Amino acid sequence: MSLLFFFFLFTSHLRVVLSSHCSTITATKTFQKCMTLPTQQASLAWTFHAHNATLDLCFFGTFISPSGWVGWGINPSSPEMTGTRALVAFPDPNSGQLVLLPYILDPTVKLQKSPLLSRPLDINLISSSATLYGGKMATIHNGASVQIFATLKLSPNKTKIHHVWNRGLYVQGYSPTIHPTTSNDLSSIATIDVMSGSTAAQHSNIKTLRMVHGIINAVAWGVLLPIGAVTARYLRHIQALGPSWFYAHSGIQLSAFFLGTVGFGIGIRLGDLSPGVVYGLHRKLGFTAFCLGALQTLALLFRPKTTNKFRKYWKSYHHFVGYACVVLGVVNVFQGFEVMGEGRSYAKLAYCLCLSTLIGVCIALEVNSWVIFCRKSKEEKLRREGLIGGSDKGSGNHSFVSYN
Repeated sequence: MSLLFFFFLFTSHLRVVLSSHCSTITATKTFQKCMTLPTQQASLAWTFHAHNATLDLCFFGTFISPSGWVGWGINPSSPEMTGTRALVAFPDPNSGQLVLLPYILDPTVKLQKSPLLSRPLDINLISSSATLYGGKMATIHNGASVQIFATLKLSPNKTKIHHVWNRGLYVQGYSPTIHPTTSNDLSSIATIDVMSGSTAAQHSNIKTLRMVHGIINAVAWGVLLPIGAVTARYLRHIQALGPSWFYAHSGIQLSAFFLGTVGFGIGIRLGDLSPGVVYGLHRKLGFTAFCLGALQTLALLFRPKTTNKFRKYWKSYHHFVGYACVVLGVVNVFQGFEVMGEGRSYAKLAYCLCLSTLIGVCIALEVNSWVIFCRKSKEEKLRREGLIGGSDKGSGNHSFVSYN
């Protein structure tokens, strides 16, 4: 099931990559270079005039709502949303026609302290326009393609541009509202050298780290940790196994924790590489699950002997913290699918099938345990009442049930 999970996760990412394309040709202009952007099936085409440092470009995006917006912009200083000088296209609230307005994304926009208001850009923007794919007869709908054209005057000897783009569900008046906050939406940033057409390696590194982070944590916290808990709950009562159940339980849980620690460390690194991207709930659940896992690991060092009077308190603590860690780990795996934009992917389906199989096994083992428990209770009751045979210590005499 883990191998199946890996396969579906990689094929889902491959499917997104293969569905993207770019074009240098538009209805009004032909460009020299084009590039498929890493998120939202967007692309960019441009022509750089080195003799006067002028950049002609066209951004290709799609609407996700008939009343939504599509925006593209550049950040003069850093690859992040805050500080971006953006051009946003959306249907005019009065006429319904496509309009393109300039916006500056200052820190108040990120914190949602005030609505986003249009204002002139403080960059050398020579001209800008927007058109819908399909000409004048085209309408804005979910999936409609839009082209944002711009001509800029770049600073001398500066050819690396931080491009930022996104799209939202609706507009209040002439103020675009916040965009979705999935991993793809929060990663819509690329640094491109318009002279050579190359991109900064940071984004590809982040994308690879994000995939590795998701796979490792899904296996560690979402699969191995629950299996370790199931091993302890249902195998410890099988006398034929002896102490083997304990070694199996400890080995699986330690492997899950150490593997999860690697995934946790990658998550910390991803946070450092993405200063403008914050997943509050996912991060809090991850920190909590990691701390509980660390407490469980440390608890092995202070495990009292079975004859110790504090053993029962240790067992209660161990059970509570262990099950809490399992629940938080599984919940955070599903939260991770959401922030990665894989909420409806085959990878999530594969994980759900794996988890459902484990739950089914638990139900079967739980029913079997209760059947055995009830049978032993009944036999013990009959033995106390003298209806079935028992042994007297030291005499070797037996009592029998007589059936007429």
